[in-house]
Amino acid sequence: MPLTEDRMTGHQDSELLSSGVAASTKIFGGGLTAVNAAGYALPAADAAGLKVVGISEEQVDNTAGANGAKNVLTRRKKSFWLKNSSGNPVTIAHLQTDVYVEDDETVSSSGGVNNIVAGKCLAVSSRGVLVEIS
Repeated sequence: MPLTEDRMTGHQDSELLSSGVAASTKIFGGGLTAVNAAGYALPAADAAGLKVVGISEEQVDNTAGANGAKNVLTRRKKSFWLKNSSGNPVTIAHLQTDVYVEDDETVSSSGGVNNIVAGKCLAVSSRGVLVEIS
C-alpha cells in the first residue's frame, strides 16, 4: 500500500557487513570474500553460486564450527588492490569492465568456469588491479 503520510525510514551504513562463516571454513584477513547460496561467507573462488561481498577485515577460523558459528566483518563499497592473474591477466584494455575471481586474492580478465564477478577494474599497475567492489 502506498504512503499516505510521512514515514520515518530507518537506515544504517552498509560499508562494513557481518556475515556468518560457512562450516569448516577459514577466511584470511584481507581476502576477497563471497557468500554461498545459503548466505554463508567463505573465501572467494571460481565456484558455482558464489557472490562477492568484499574484503575480509580479519581472519576467522570456523574450521571446527557449523554454519554461522562465527562471523566475519567484510568491507565493501571501496576499491581494493588485488593480485593480477598470470594466466588471464587484466590489462589497461579492461578498465571499467568486470573482472573475475580466480581465488581469494587474484582477479582475471576471463570468467573461468563460473563467471564469478569480483568487481569493476579501475586501474592496472605493477601493484596489481584496483577493483571497485560495490
